[in-house]
Amino acid sequence: MSIPFGEDDRVLATIVMHTTSLRGSAWEIAVQVPWLKPGAFLAQSIATYPIVRSLRRLGILPQVQFAAVESAVFRWLGR
Repeated sequence: MSIPFGEDDRVLATIVMHTTSLRGSAWEIAVQVPWLKPGAFLAQSIATYPIVRSLRRLGILPQVQFAAVESAVFRWLGR
């Protein structure tokens, strides 16, 4: 979910966790993409990590699906 970082910035990325253990919460944003098992992104479960800790990029969400996840995260954060 992060924007590009500058030369003097820390090399971090903010992620939204994905789960296949669904509870029916309003904070679960279900998306279907070929590189993830059926499940949902959890707007309540965001974290920031150094890029060096990432193993590999699985894929990029299409804009419409990303907007749904982003909107839920903003609602969770009170924005």
